[in-house]
Amino acid sequence: MSGLSVFFLCLLLLGAGYVVYGRLAEKLFGVDYEKVMPCVSRADGVDYAPLPWWKIFLIQLLNIAGLGPVFGALAGCLFGPACLLWIVLGCIFAGALHDFYAALISARHDGENLPETIGRYLGKPALYALRCVCVLLLVLVGVVFTKGPAGMLHSLCPGISVTWWCVIILGYYFAATILPINTIIGRVYPLFGALFVVMALGLLIGLPLSDLPVLPNLDVMTNVHPKGIGIWPMIFVTIACGAISGFHATQSPLMVRCTRRPQEMRRIFYGAMICEGAVALIWACVGLTLRDTLTAYAMGPDGPVFGAGGGALSFMQLTLASPATAVTSACDTLMGGFGTVLAVLGVTILPITSGDTAMRSCRLMLADTLRLRQNTPLPRLAIALPLFAAVIIISQIDFSLLWRYFGWSNQALSCITLWMITVFLRRNGRCFWPALIPALFMTVVCTAYLLTTKDCGIELPSAVGTWAGIILASCAAALLLLRRQKQD
Repeated sequence: MSGLSVFFLCLLLLGAGYVVYGRLAEKLFGVDYEKVMPCVSRADGVDYAPLPWWKIFLIQLLNIAGLGPVFGALAGCLFGPACLLWIVLGCIFAGALHDFYAALISARHDGENLPETIGRYLGKPALYALRCVCVLLLVLVGVVFTKGPAGMLHSLCPGISVTWWCVIILGYYFAATILPINTIIGRVYPLFGALFVVMALGLLIGLPLSDLPVLPNLDVMTNVHPKGIGIWPMIFVTIACGAISGFHATQSPLMVRCTRRPQEMRRIFYGAMICEGAVALIWACVGLTLRDTLTAYAMGPDGPVFGAGGGALSFMQLTLASPATAVTSACDTLMGGFGTVLAVLGVTILPITSGDTAMRSCRLMLADTLRLRQNTPLPRLAIALPLFAAVIIISQIDFSLLWRYFGWSNQALSCITLWMITVFLRRNGRCFWPALIPALFMTVVCTAYLLTTKDCGIELPSAVGTWAGIILASCAAALLLLRRQKQD
């Protein structure tokens, strides 16, 4: 089978996953199609405001995507074609089900945020821990997705300093955080969503039309990472968005509160994750196809420099040095000048579409914790002002140590969410195996990553970390199965 055939087969499998497994997941959950949704029962015109499903879909897609399925997929393709298996299987059986079920459970409890839902089903200690973890995670997302785009915008417009770009971006974040959701986010996201989709479709068309052999290497069993980093468990943490990501579950309640009918939930939440998986698949295939081709960049003292001449970097080397530059190079190669414009817009705008909703979700979580209603401006300002002050302070700190654990904490959050979903399903007499199996797998992955990787500083032998994960997952499953359940 040719590489091009494999590429389209993977896309077909993702589509089939939405149609077949998505419908099965909906049936197994037992969706109440007569339920009055939170945007009606708790309407406030601010956070609980009905929106058309297609607009919610685009907002959800950008909330969970940003640059995750782009940079993560490019980093994952350094391991080789094995990344394609993880994107397709992980997206269908873990990530999409994770997002869909987390949203359905949130809707069951009137748009409840993730920490409260986890506390409801996993106990008070989990509630308190997850409040801290989620707020920290969202604040870090806000910080990084301020400084990153600010640096990119400064390179495009050197007349405006990075500091002033940060001020401008944070000003937008603040407005998007406190204003009613349909004032800014509901209006600009469809435009950003169109940009995201056009960039992916351009690559989808340009890849088979190029003169390059698509997916020249189809050996999924061989690790070809240039630094010799092992596939297990690194690839499952490297590719989060596009396969499964705990960050998504923090964003789902934001859109649950705007959904008008339960019948729209599958297409919005399961469908958005499948689309994100398709984008990640496209970028992984781009990376695998261009891997050994030479680019027009050479390594300068401050990073890759355009116009390399004889000192050109390979696309793999460019990806290691600067993923944003690799995105620009790929779009230029496959789509020409138009692609370059899309790439520049994408790597500057797309992170902002995750940063603004991260800060809005953080406000809502803090409001739940403090039990402050958000239907008037004053309580929103009371939370947003100190929240953004914290973002400004944290942005001045070298938090590289925290980000060493960021990838792990994101996947650990997805693991905890899957366990919460499993407990919910069992408590309500539903088939819980579709959630339990990925929960077990992600428990092993997160434990092995924490105990064996250099990033986390422990570096035990791989077998030790893996067996520790298997034992922990087995104990959790035994506790779940042996514990008496009460009806929700």
